[in-house]
Amino acid sequence: MMRDLTLNPAPSVKNGKISKTVEVNRPPLASYEELYKHFHSHPELSFREKETAARIKQELKKLPEYAIHSDIGGHGLAAVFHNGTGTTVLLRADIDGLPVEEKTGLPYASKARMKDSDGEEKPTMHACGHDMHITSLLTAAELMVKAKEEWSGTLILCFQPAEEKGGGATAMVEGGLYDKVPIPDIVLGGHVMPHRAGTIGTRRGLMACAADSFHCTLHGRGGHASQPHRTCDPVVMAASIITRLQTIVSREVDSADSAVVTVGAVKAGDAENIIPDRADLKINVRTIDPDTRESLLKSLERIIRAECEASNAPAPPELTSTTSFPFTVNDAQVTEKLESTFSHHFRDGPHSYDSDVPRLAGSEDFGILATAIGKPSCFFTYGGVDSETWDKAEKKKKILENIPVNHSPLFAPVIQPTLRVAVDGYAVGALTWLLKD
Repeated sequence: MMRDLTLNPAPSVKNGKISKTVEVNRPPLASYEELYKHFHSHPELSFREKETAARIKQELKKLPEYAIHSDIGGHGLAAVFHNGTGTTVLLRADIDGLPVEEKTGLPYASKARMKDSDGEEKPTMHACGHDMHITSLLTAAELMVKAKEEWSGTLILCFQPAEEKGGGATAMVEGGLYDKVPIPDIVLGGHVMPHRAGTIGTRRGLMACAADSFHCTLHGRGGHASQPHRTCDPVVMAASIITRLQTIVSREVDSADSAVVTVGAVKAGDAENIIPDRADLKINVRTIDPDTRESLLKSLERIIRAECEASNAPAPPELTSTTSFPFTVNDAQVTEKLESTFSHHFRDGPHSYDSDVPRLAGSEDFGILATAIGKPSCFFTYGGVDSETWDKAEKKKKILENIPVNHSPLFAPVIQPTLRVAVDGYAVGALTWLLKD
């Protein structure tokens, strides 16, 4: 019979048993540290994670307890361990890299290059820590096999592609994930962040904001730079739009709310003496409130359309949605149970477990794996910054300047204790519901 998710947090005796189970059955981490270095130096872009998926499958085959399902929604994988009756828990890790040139100087730094969706070759890097996610979930997979006498239920491992494009979770669901694996009762995921290594945290409610990205094409009328009066300059049009878009947050969003509008790329023309006939913008919007999101997106369209009309553009602008990340919301009851087990295993305090960790500045599609089937989920985070580096930056009040963030060419989690904490996060999370009474 499935355990009641509304029960009070597990008693301390159970929490102690979870910690002991994890400590006794945690695999030696040396080989997994080398595996992490392999994934770090061999990143692949979203929806192109063929070799990454192949290596994950190779590692999973060493654990015959898991039934492996591959090629779900692209290069997604799922592995199922049926271990008696009980709750079904899904643990998720994302597997894609980013078009970033690594500048960490590490001996295992990525030198990879791949063609992106536009066919343009790009340097490629695990600049968001997904290599740590993959490795820690594979390690936790072995831990759960070694501890199989201590728990009962079903464990699902989900290795998801294309998180960076916001489409991987949807692709797996639409690709038949839940036709291949049992419907989970709880969905859990984790992410390495630019926090002090050795720390881990949860928070109830909103964990990550929504994100909407667009490609905008502005149509002008090209001509000679010496005769702008005979043209319709899309560069000037773009400049006006970029400036005016910033007034949405400063003049239309409540100061008690939070939102961000970013124009991350602008392309127009190729020569200094030619006025081009089009300009292309790439726009990203972040919001934490559904009503603000709806209002902001309407303002975005209104401003772009109005500026083009004011410029007497020969054709209306084209605004195409490219990615859309939902709000990530941690279920209160699920998070409450994790607060109990995490606080016991990792201990409370500024250098260990935090039950009110900061909300993610970025966005996630993790929640879709739960909302698509109407199930609760929780997304936790853990630190990856070397403690000495963190302490020095903190002492100098230079954390914002000296600590590289996710997506930076300098972002690379220190392997330990990051890996151990990540492994324990997955294992303690699963055992919160799967440990035998």
